[in-house]
Amino acid sequence: MADLEKKAKEAFIDDHFELAVNLYTQAIALNPTNPDLLADRAQANIKLNSLTEAVADASKAIELDPSMAKAYLRKGIACMKLEEYQTAKAALEAGASLATEESRFANLIKECDERIAEETGETKKQAVEAPVNTLSLKEEPEDISCQAPMVTPSKSKYRHEFYQKPEEVVVTIFAKGIPDSSVTVDFGEQILRVGINVPGEDVYHFQTRLFGKIIPDKCKFNVLTTKVEIRLPKAEPGLHWASLEYKKEIAVVKRIPVSSEIAQRPTYPSSKPKGVDWDKLEAEVKKEEKEEKLDGDAALNKFFREIYQDADEDTRRAMQKSFVESNGTVLSTNWKEVGTKKVEGSPPDGMEMRKWEY
Repeated sequence: MADLEKKAKEAFIDDHFELAVNLYTQAIALNPTNPDLLADRAQANIKLNSLTEAVADASKAIELDPSMAKAYLRKGIACMKLEEYQTAKAALEAGASLATEESRFANLIKECDERIAEETGETKKQAVEAPVNTLSLKEEPEDISCQAPMVTPSKSKYRHEFYQKPEEVVVTIFAKGIPDSSVTVDFGEQILRVGINVPGEDVYHFQTRLFGKIIPDKCKFNVLTTKVEIRLPKAEPGLHWASLEYKKEIAVVKRIPVSSEIAQRPTYPSSKPKGVDWDKLEAEVKKEEKEEKLDGDAALNKFFREIYQDADEDTRRAMQKSFVESNGTVLSTNWKEVGTKKVEGSPPDGMEMRKWEY
């Protein structure tokens, strides 16, 4: 184990960070309760930008040795890179109390304070300006599950799903018959870490950077007979999470409350400053068509169309049959007359109108 640790340190010094992580992992497998190995692997993970893994290692090291200042430092640095400044500040302040001579803690805490102030100011600005949000057509109703797979954990023994409401995200781990004492859940500003350690079975770990920020102090979980249910209050209520895990390429989509009055009728784009009353316009067009005065064949055709439109089924059949069989020279509305025989064509000097009887 000492040889592996030495080789891991040498690899880290030579900037072979991936090799260092692999060597530390082998050493940790031989001695899983060594906090120094975990804290050093956290440092290598930070170099690889494996930030959630770094937070997990540092947190585990702190559990094993709450007096290890470097574990708090590395947790704080990883959380800052994840933009979890509140969590980072808490870790750094705890570390600073253990290593008062270390100036890096004070500098990083100052940076956290600046970032937190920026975030607070930006949140207030957004609330005042009430920006226009993008509405996703695939967005689910408030209480409907938008189920999606989570990041694949180290052991895929348990199935994971999540759904969301405007104010919270609910994560479900389908683990049957798990004792309460076997489940540990840790919450960060944007990190969820779950561990299930059942005696005689492999330890189950799940950790991910979340799509949005949560309120760690208000998070809670319940171990039920068939599942572990985890409730994550959103730091930004109304923010729609397109997935459970954070992805840079996914645009933020917010819900927009749509009133039933607006939803009843679509709006039409227009370059005019004033809206167009399409119902009124349609009524005016119909009125103009009805009152339009036509001459000659146009007037006759319009007259025939109106008759056909208002006619019953037998009348329409009579008009169709007489017109087709006479090659367009006879138009009858009497089905009793034309329904039993073929309609002969009339002389070419004009269309013959037969028996307009109803």
